[in-house]
Amino acid sequence: MKVKSFFKYVEIQTKAASMIPFAAGTVYACYRFRSFNLKNFALMLVSLLTFDMATTAINNYIDYKTARKKSGYGFEKHNAIVRDNIKEREALAVIFILVSIAVIAGFMLFLNTNITVLILGMVSFAVGVLYTAGPVPISRIPLGEVFSGFFMGFIIPFLSFYIHVADKQVLTVAIQDGILDIKMNLSETAAVFIYSVPAVAGIANIMLANNICDIEDDLENKRYTLPIYIGKEKALVVFRALYYLSYIAVLIAVIAGILPVISLAFAATLLLVRKNINKFMEIQTKKDTFSLSVENFAVMNITLLSSVAAAIIFRAVFTG
Repeated sequence: MKVKSFFKYVEIQTKAASMIPFAAGTVYACYRFRSFNLKNFALMLVSLLTFDMATTAINNYIDYKTARKKSGYGFEKHNAIVRDNIKEREALAVIFILVSIAVIAGFMLFLNTNITVLILGMVSFAVGVLYTAGPVPISRIPLGEVFSGFFMGFIIPFLSFYIHVADKQVLTVAIQDGILDIKMNLSETAAVFIYSVPAVAGIANIMLANNICDIEDDLENKRYTLPIYIGKEKALVVFRALYYLSYIAVLIAVIAGILPVISLAFAATLLLVRKNINKFMEIQTKKDTFSLSVENFAVMNITLLSSVAAAIIFRAVFTG
């Protein structure tokens, strides 16, 4: 398989949806606890990136095998297996190799941390596979936005935060004499969640925008997504509301001391985000406006994590 075909197959351009939350959690650990573990960072990076690529490859492979409508809406151009004439055994081999690397790196990360990471990792892996595979894939039901937003927008930042502070008692899981004991620092966990709201909302809206644009094709292929259940108009209301919720969350986080005052600069992104929202309200197509949801996600979350990084640098320079 050619490198170009591989990148198309795993849709490498979409990996920002996992890498940005990963970076956000890492930066927050440095800000909140002044803690950074290079080995854990590298292991999670490898595991997360390869598994993200694997789930995309699985999704494209399943679409290739199950699509009822294979012409007339760009299937032959958008699906790399068809476009580049990738052999099925090659497509499956790529999935196997990527999953294997992700599992090995993830297990090494567990050995270097604790069972909490193993449990959260296993649950995340399971959801990632069930998102695109299984008898009823999550991506093809009305809960797709919820699962993608929560796991990619919150669990990824939380895990990338946790691997640097595993010894801080933020979350501990123990099994003794058949009894599962879970202890959680609610204030710290809530802090990470509030900080992650822009990522949760942004990723959920990428999924929602995709499903809004694909309503007709999804009906043809029997994918009963959220916009199909609640209708396009209500889906657009949800799309708009999720973005504004992010700005409220950041304001609360600054007031509560969860984020530095400099994070108020996040509000400056509202001008572009609102402009993009209005464009999407006018027309909803993959060609013309879907990319606006990706742009909003990137602008909002890069700005937010950059503000936290700036606070870390300011603290190091002026306070030590």
